[in-house]
Amino acid sequence: MTLSAHAFAGLEPQKPDALLALIAQYRADPRADKIDVGVGVYRTETGETPVMRAVKDAEAALLSGQDSKSYLGAEGDQRFAQLIWQLISGKEQLGAHCFGLQTPGGTGALRVGAELLARARPDARVWIGEPTWPNHAPIFREAGLQVRTHAYLDASGGHIDFDAVISALTEAASGDVLLLHGCCHNPTGTQFSGEQWMALSDLCNRRGLVPFIDLAYQGLGDGMDEDAQGARRMLAAVPDALLAYSCDKNFAVYRDRVGALFVQSGTEQSLELARGNALTIARSLWSMPPDHGAAVVRTILDDPALRTVWENELAGMRDRLQAVRQGLAAAHPLLTSVATQRGLFSLLPLSVEAVAAVRRTHGIYMPADGRINLAGLNQANLGRFVPGVLPHLLARDTSIFQSAKSQELSA
Repeated sequence: MTLSAHAFAGLEPQKPDALLALIAQYRADPRADKIDVGVGVYRTETGETPVMRAVKDAEAALLSGQDSKSYLGAEGDQRFAQLIWQLISGKEQLGAHCFGLQTPGGTGALRVGAELLARARPDARVWIGEPTWPNHAPIFREAGLQVRTHAYLDASGGHIDFDAVISALTEAASGDVLLLHGCCHNPTGTQFSGEQWMALSDLCNRRGLVPFIDLAYQGLGDGMDEDAQGARRMLAAVPDALLAYSCDKNFAVYRDRVGALFVQSGTEQSLELARGNALTIARSLWSMPPDHGAAVVRTILDDPALRTVWENELAGMRDRLQAVRQGLAAAHPLLTSVATQRGLFSLLPLSVEAVAAVRRTHGIYMPADGRINLAGLNQANLGRFVPGVLPHLLARDTSIFQSAKSQELSA
């Protein structure tokens, strides 16, 4: 008789992914007027997530002209990395103090960066503002790093409490890592001002912190250059930094997983150490990164005509998101802060019970924390969305909401 070793008996049960469960619930809902503001993809006014025309044309060019699918190496497509660096920095070349490598999405970039930091400084703590993208903390924890959270939002939930951010980070020690959203914060849509970026840069220099910028939505806020200003300020001010980049949203190549990691260091010797270790880590994780999506992005950015098509499409996406924000803000004083935010997301101050109630009663699907994807709204459903969530917003007993209600009554 063969004895089973029960190889997996020691595993702990894991919670199912809440967003995947939400997707399944939405699909199973038979109501024709249901609204999905949960999944983080761009949608048109008619609710579609199309392949961009520039992407289609680039894929056609690759189909006819690509003569090999041989491996590119652990660093991936270096021309792709150089072109992405141009989008980020505004500079033609990476320079002597920075390197880039292609990764499977921004998540892959974050994970390689986390593993690199864990090798360099195993006792480093990673400071992350709350709320944040739910996958941020697990990525760093899986790499063996300690995660510390700090305050981020004010009482209204619609604006950054920058004084609280700075105050909380006084506990950070030299060598600790500060995770920063480059623009279009997920889940709140908030953004640091130029002055706040400079203050954060000064803080990193004074306390010896290493900034790790997650730039996942460039071009969906105020524009390509505008959305890169915070990262540019930080990278110019500090000697050591990391930046994870995602093309999934601004090129709408979600399933192709297109990203890059950039590492900056103050000396050539330390940069070469970081590069060698990052390539070793990447090699152990996925050996060689997938090529197709990065080749598409490279083709677009290298072709002036395709690049213009892409920039125009991206501007259209950005304009639609802003139009939805303006529509929400105009609907009620409690929603005015939505107009000052940018990108796909906003965070509504709804309880878990309220989120369940609007799903049950109105067929409005969003994560339990009240994060909404603005791209799920349009002129046809905005008039149903606001009445669905508004009673629950009005029921919240906080001074900011009471103030907003008073303003509404006096208007």
